Amino acid sequence: MLNKKKVFIGIAPIAWTNDDMPELGAENSFQQCLSEMALAKYKGCEIGSKYPSKLKDLKKALKLRKLRIANCWFSTFLLTEDYAKVEKEFLKKCKFLKSLGAKVIGVSEQSYSIQGKPLPVFDAKYVMNDAEWTRLCDGLNKLGAAAKNIGMTMTFHHHMGTVVQTEKEIDRMLASTDSEKVFLLFDSGHLAYCGENYLSVLKKHVNRIKHVHLKDIRPDVVAIVKKDKLSFLDGVRKGAFTVPGDGSIDFAPIIDILDTNGYEGWLLVEAEQDPAVANPLEYALKARKYIKKLTKI
Repeated sequence: MLNKKKVFIGIAPIAWTNDDMPELGAENSFQQCLSEMALAKYKGCEIGSKYPSKLKDLKKALKLRKLRIANCWFSTFLLTEDYAKVEKEFLKKCKFLKSLGAKVIGVSEQSYSIQGKPLPVFDAKYVMNDAEWTRLCDGLNKLGAAAKNIGMTMTFHHHMGTVVQTEKEIDRMLASTDSEKVFLLFDSGHLAYCGENYLSVLKKHVNRIKHVHLKDIRPDVVAIVKKDKLSFLDGVRKGAFTVPGDGSIDFAPIIDILDTNGYEGWLLVEAEQDPAVANPLEYALKARKYIKKLTKI
C-alpha cells in the first residue's frame, strides 16, 4: 500500500467557497472551512480566496488545527502576457508557499481559457497553433527552472476549458517540456469530464506526477452540460462534480497505479459543488471514509 509516511490526504477549500463563483459558499467562513477539514481528519489543504494573506495569521490558523498547506493554484498567462511579469508574480507565490512549508505549486495556463466564461465548455475551447505551443512550453520550462532554484516543484494543472485539457494536449505539453523541471498535477475529474482515458494518462505519465486531485463526476449532469451547450460554471452549479465515492469513477485502479510506482506527495480531494446543496462537511467525511478504505491512510 501507499507509504503512510510519504503520502498525505488533503482537501481543497472550493467545497466550502468557490473562488470562481464567490456567491457559492459566501456564507461559509475561513475558520469554518479549516475547522471542518480538521474535523474530517484531513492532514492539509490548498489555499482559497478567504485565507488570510498575512503569513503569521495563516500559520496560526493552520497550527491550531494541525493542518498543512499542500499546494496553491496559480494562473499563468504565458501566451498573452510578458514573461517577466508572469515570472515575478509566480516567484512571489512560490516564496509564500515555501514559507508555509509547501513544496508544490500548481499552475494552469489561463490565456484564452473559457472556464469562467458563459460559453459552451465542450464547443468553444481554444486550440493552440504550433507557435503558441512553443511559447507555452518554453515559458513553462523557465518557470519550472525558477521554482526549482528556490526549492519548489512546479506542476501543471490540466483543466476543462483551457488550452491543455485533453490527453493528446497533456502528452504534447509533457513531451515538449523538461522532465526535471515541469511536472503534472493529475486531476481525475477533469479528464473524466471531457471523456478522456484518465487511467491511460496516469499510466503514461505517473513518473511526472507530483500532485494529485481526486475528483469524481456525475455523468448524467455532464451529459446535460454537453447536450445543452452549457458553460463550465453552469455545470458546477448543476453538480457535475462530486467527491470520490459519490460519482462514477472507480478510484481503486488510480490508487493501485500510484502505489505500484511509488508515488509520494498529496492526494487531495477537490470537488466544486454548491455548498448549499452539497454540505461541505458531509461530503468531506464521505470522501475521507472512501479514501481511507482504499489507501489505509
